[in-house]
Amino acid sequence: MHIAYLTPEYPHERTAHAGGMGTSIKNLVVALVRLGHKVRVFVYGQDEDLVFEDEGVTFHKIKYRNYKLGGFYSYRKHIEQYVNKNLIDVDIIEAPDWTGITAFMKLDKPLVIRFHGSDTYFCHIEGRSQKWKNRFFEKNAVVKANAYIAPTHYAGETSLKLFGLKKDKLKIIPYGLELDLFYNEDPTAYQQYNLLNIGTVIRKKGLFQLAQAFNKVVENYPAATLTLVGSDSPDVQTGSLSTWKLVEQTFTERARKQVTYLGKVPYNQVQELIKKAHVCVFPSLAETLGMVTIESMALHKAVVNTNIGWAQDLITHEKDGYMHHPDEIDKYVSSVSSLFDDEELVKNIALHARATVEQRFDIDKIAKENLSYYQHIIDRTHS
Repeated sequence: MHIAYLTPEYPHERTAHAGGMGTSIKNLVVALVRLGHKVRVFVYGQDEDLVFEDEGVTFHKIKYRNYKLGGFYSYRKHIEQYVNKNLIDVDIIEAPDWTGITAFMKLDKPLVIRFHGSDTYFCHIEGRSQKWKNRFFEKNAVVKANAYIAPTHYAGETSLKLFGLKKDKLKIIPYGLELDLFYNEDPTAYQQYNLLNIGTVIRKKGLFQLAQAFNKVVENYPAATLTLVGSDSPDVQTGSLSTWKLVEQTFTERARKQVTYLGKVPYNQVQELIKKAHVCVFPSLAETLGMVTIESMALHKAVVNTNIGWAQDLITHEKDGYMHHPDEIDKYVSSVSSLFDDEELVKNIALHARATVEQRFDIDKIAKENLSYYQHIIDRTHS
């Protein structure tokens, strides 16, 4: 099979910055190539037009273009023309829901949209108002797709309701990890009482709730430390240019001395920080899946996670991790304390966490599941 992906990001040294969406696409692409399939990746919004091949993948960088009038339409039509010209031997193309990039496009091959998390979805979850044009673009894009894939039941079912789409076009397929790249040689070698949180420093990640919880943890465990990893960002609610500055003010004076904010860290260093952590804490208010959660579990880490919607597909509470609503500060403190106090509990939770990832999130299994669904879409489109 020959599959194409249209995406605004992909982690490669010759493309611009990539986040969780790009990482999940790359994990899948690498597995598909390993299985003997051809893959073409179109990365739009780039600094130049360029075609190159690397490790069996053909990449097309599509330069961002400015237009005096109607750029949102004209750039999409430019992408459409370019992509269609390079889809001759492609069987199916996948695009994200974010920004509704395929709005106004008529692509020559069956189109599947993956619900990585649209602006419509996140505005709904966070209770924020949405710009009408963002919803218009995303709605226009998704209604024309042949099928949809979502990483969790919650993300899929919520997106269907928001856009008024049919259930029979949706398939739930989680993101996956190449497990051979997630190996912790000694899960018992961690920095005692160290908590770790990874993700953009933004309100929806539950950083304010995490700060409140850590204030209480430090009262009981004076040696406790918190490491934060992720790019800073503006705060929509207050207009502040730095969410970190706001979070920093939430810590007590005592707790603040025990916090290390590293900012953005190269991806190859993140694993070492995860291995070093005693407990990983992710009280997020808005995700579609949460890659750092399963990455931490894969590295034999006990995770205290959010319990909102999507998390139900990741963790079984008190078996392979813990789940609480981000506002349940005392419950976060209680779970962290239980893990700090009991080495055997940490070991047991970590072993079950790794087993869960091997069972549910092995990229080789997930790649085959994607291929099967792609074939189903192609057959249904041509019937």
